[in-house]
Amino acid sequence: MKIEQTPLKDSFILTPTIFNDERGSFHETFNDILFKKVSGQKVNFVQDNQSTSSFGVLRGLHYQLGKMAQAKLVRAIEGRILDIVVDMRKESETFGKHFSVILDDISKKQLFVPRGFAHGFITLSPTSKFAYKCDNFYDKNSEQGIIYNDATLQLDWHLPNDKLIISEKDLKLPSFLEAIAK
Repeated sequence: MKIEQTPLKDSFILTPTIFNDERGSFHETFNDILFKKVSGQKVNFVQDNQSTSSFGVLRGLHYQLGKMAQAKLVRAIEGRILDIVVDMRKESETFGKHFSVILDDISKKQLFVPRGFAHGFITLSPTSKFAYKCDNFYDKNSEQGIIYNDATLQLDWHLPNDKLIISEKDLKLPSFLEAIAK
């Protein structure tokens, strides 16, 4: 497994070594010892989540505040998605910056999203199955978000607005500037 730092502090891309033969394939999705050695971070995942989406479904940008903040290890089990993270940590040297990566069922790359980051993704294939391991439990009272089309961040979701499918809840999320003012 190859673990590489993204342009955002404490966020990493994990690329597995895939072993293929006549039976199919095998790959390691996480190795705690290697991750700690490369990242310097110890993560204890306590909750696994999975979603299924159709083409154009945009979920996010979401994060949790305070003691309920979550680090996540995310991947596309099936299909192709664009994953975007935003560093919301005011003390971070990469505060307010964002990073995007394509995650798919071919490369099997994963993205480590540290605590304090907003996270969202959009399905670019006909369907997707998206999985994420979390190091803290979901808490509705700690949930926060940023609107997908924030003017300050100017995120590129790779699809025109008329192709996006977004929940009513996500359409009501605040701007980046409103979110950091809290």
